Amino acid sequence: MSRRRGAAGLVPMLGWIRSYDRRWLRGDLIAGVTVAALIVPKNLGYAGIAGIPLQNGLYAAAAAAILYAVFGTSRQISMGPSSALAAVAASAVLVSGLTDQAEIASFVAGITLASGVLFLILFVLRMGWVAQFLSRAVVTGFLFGAAIDVVISELPKLTGTEASGSNSFQELWSWFGTLGDTNRATLIVGVASLVVVFGVRVVAPRVPGALVLVVGGLIASSLLDLGDRGVALVGDVPRGLPSFAVPDLGLMWENASTVAIAAVALVLIGFSQTAGDARAFAAKHRYQVDIDQESVAQGLANAGAGLFQGMPVSTSLSASSLNDHSGARTGLASLTSGVTVLLTLLVLAPLFSELPKPVLAALIIEAVVMGMINIPEMRRLARVQPFDFWIAVAAIVGTLAFGVLAGVMIGIGLSLLWLIGVATHPSIPTLARQPGTEVFRDVSEFPDGESTPGVVVIRMDGGLFFATSDALEDRVREIIHSTPGLGGVVLDCAGINFIDSQGSAKLNDVVTLTQDSAVTLRLARLKRAVRATLARDGVLERIGAGNIHGNVARAVQAQIDAPPPPTDGDRPADA
Repeated sequence: MSRRRGAAGLVPMLGWIRSYDRRWLRGDLIAGVTVAALIVPKNLGYAGIAGIPLQNGLYAAAAAAILYAVFGTSRQISMGPSSALAAVAASAVLVSGLTDQAEIASFVAGITLASGVLFLILFVLRMGWVAQFLSRAVVTGFLFGAAIDVVISELPKLTGTEASGSNSFQELWSWFGTLGDTNRATLIVGVASLVVVFGVRVVAPRVPGALVLVVGGLIASSLLDLGDRGVALVGDVPRGLPSFAVPDLGLMWENASTVAIAAVALVLIGFSQTAGDARAFAAKHRYQVDIDQESVAQGLANAGAGLFQGMPVSTSLSASSLNDHSGARTGLASLTSGVTVLLTLLVLAPLFSELPKPVLAALIIEAVVMGMINIPEMRRLARVQPFDFWIAVAAIVGTLAFGVLAGVMIGIGLSLLWLIGVATHPSIPTLARQPGTEVFRDVSEFPDGESTPGVVVIRMDGGLFFATSDALEDRVREIIHSTPGLGGVVLDCAGINFIDSQGSAKLNDVVTLTQDSAVTLRLARLKRAVRATLARDGVLERIGAGNIHGNVARAVQAQIDAPPPPTDGDRPADA
């Protein structure tokens, strides 16, 4: 898509304000308030995952919603903290070894700001394609493992105990060892909270279970004096708006490598989520989104959240879907959500101080289980492509064994290894003629095809470049050594849409290989750009104009009509 010009292209809000239809106002306002009712309690949980003060989650939600309304191009997207990004932030805190909450809050705001800057750099360099380095299988596995990691870390809050360990397995084992010290009141509140939040989802899926749980938890805390019964409360949540604050740059520098890895992980996960959701809503409502501008919007949303003491933000599919179903037609809905969150901070924030920690733990567990554990997708991977399934399993195990942040890096590594594996092993099938036609097809798919004695036809699917060139030479060498009476090899080049200098040199080596083996190499369906490269390198001249053909059938017939190669007795003595 070409970039739009003018102020409306840089600030899309200017465009929808000019053409705003008053009939949309009611739907936008209702959607904005409805989404705020959903995200306020959820963002308390996300802040809990990251280990920062609860109000900081609301700071991020407000900043992200307002900035996305100004700079985003999707009309239904709801931007804010998410369970996956919170898990990455928590892992970064764990790796950094920070324990002071003020330092943790500044550090999380710092990696949020860093991810926003990285988004903007990728936009300037037109490098949004880097998000494609995480395959869907890897993302599925990483999120699954991260969800399990978060659930394990929240279990002690349900029992009123402590647990320790350098990874999820050790932490879980440590928690089992503390069950004898379980606080009965805390356990009752925790189990009841889990029943409520998951039960509401089953019995009344349209009702925001997180809101029901938070309100119920606050009422129970007040009526039953849960704090006096040994149930831990979240503590002071101050009233007021977020203030502009630059994160501690010295702290960022001390943990520069962790900040860099976390920022990359946040960008990869966040961009893939936002781009996919934006396209989905645009297709549903028949309008276009500017993916480049979406990068800008997400970059500014994260930068803003970082500068206002928040945490990483991205799109929330559940909140965006609710926004859509509630009647959102423009960015005014997102703007309304942001303002509503600010009003909550001004009026209601202190109420959350009495929220029991087991209620918050149940809220977090529900968020990650329902938002990050995708069992149907794991089943689909196992059914459709077992290799992808095992890649996802490896990402799960890596995340649990080495931590969420390391899990992202393992996922990137697995994705790159998979990409390299696919690139270096292109498909080069043997072809045979479909009876009664001049069409040549893969013999593995059409075993009834007709083969010509002394001629082997192969097709290379994909570019011929440094990563694939050895595979072609190996395939031709295999054919020469395994085919008695071979007189010619026909290479169908229809699938070769790109060739680099190394690919051209390797094809030259293949020409030498066939000539040394008294085998004729013929090329069919050569694309113009590939032909031009081979001509500049002198490869076409070595092959010979008579061995370049417009289609496979002509190449095979030319080989049939060609005189047989000289036998050993016909060769000169010095041959």
